[in-house]
Amino acid sequence: MEELKKAGIKTLKDGEWKIKEELVIKEEKIYVLEEKLRGEIIRLYHNTPVEGHRGRWKTTGLVTRNYWWL
Repeated sequence: MEELKKAGIKTLKDGEWKIKEELVIKEEKIYVLEEKLRGEIIRLYHNTPVEGHRGRWKTTGLVTRNYWWL
């Protein structure tokens, strides 16, 4: 919760945010607090053994289906 405050989020509306098993979820997407983890998520979606490099916009679309950060 401290990370959310640092990010400038002042209030958490009941239906908008959930905490489940140490994950913060907003609109059914996992809120990723750590910047290091964000980069790893992007790399995982961008560099796949089957499809290779997907490109910037396709990668962004895939990541934003499941994850959210400021």
